[in-house]
Amino acid sequence: MSDVVLYDVSDGIATITLNRPEKLNSWTAELGHYFWTSLDAAAADGAVKVIVITGAGRGFCSGADMDMLQGIGSRGGVESAAKLRDEHQTYTLSIPKPVIAAINGSCAGLGMVQASMADIRFAVAGSKFTTAFARRGLIAEHGIGWVLPRLVGPSNALDLLMSGRVVLTEEAHRMGFVNFVSTAESLMDDVRAYAKELVERVAPSSMAVMKRQVWHGLQQAMAESNEMADGAMKHSLKQNDFKEGVSSFLENRPPNFARLAQ
Repeated sequence: MSDVVLYDVSDGIATITLNRPEKLNSWTAELGHYFWTSLDAAAADGAVKVIVITGAGRGFCSGADMDMLQGIGSRGGVESAAKLRDEHQTYTLSIPKPVIAAINGSCAGLGMVQASMADIRFAVAGSKFTTAFARRGLIAEHGIGWVLPRLVGPSNALDLLMSGRVVLTEEAHRMGFVNFVSTAESLMDDVRAYAKELVERVAPSSMAVMKRQVWHGLQQAMAESNEMADGAMKHSLKQNDFKEGVSSFLENRPPNFARLAQ
């Protein structure tokens, strides 16, 4: 891959680490390229059941690199921006595997966007979160205007987006943005313990369908969502994963679910 993004697979868990610690892992075109490449690799690898995203050093991601932003401004706005920045941050939502953000520090701007696109968020107590966009003369970028209200509600989303104020992990947890609060020392152990449960106890096929149900369902009417769920349920009842799930429960043993079909 690249030094700016580290990629590791162990025990069914792919860990993607943004690796510009001297810059609090600020986002560049190179980092974005290798981040998406790593996500593609994790999605395509049948041995990977859970994906973890984190940052090296003191921060998760402090947002777009300021040199990159200054370059965009001097070159003339959106047309130049498209050459330097990947505009498809919502791609993470389409990965048919659970994506966990292990937020180890500052999470701002594009970092907040990437954290928003994860399915589950762990964060170190006292970490700083800010959307920042309004304070740079920008708008809610890269899909965060769609996903954030669905995570924390419209009023909380507008507060975070319009004010650009800094909130700490504890307030983000009360809003519902952060799922679990950890210490700096225990963060990765906590994340891996959670991921290990998914790897060992949960059918990858179930997680893939559930993820699609939730994210796609947010764009559907209730009747359409129910129809999709009914069809998926009928299909699942005929699959070997269902038989294995029942058998392993009755036999009081760990399940042996099939890998996700690629």
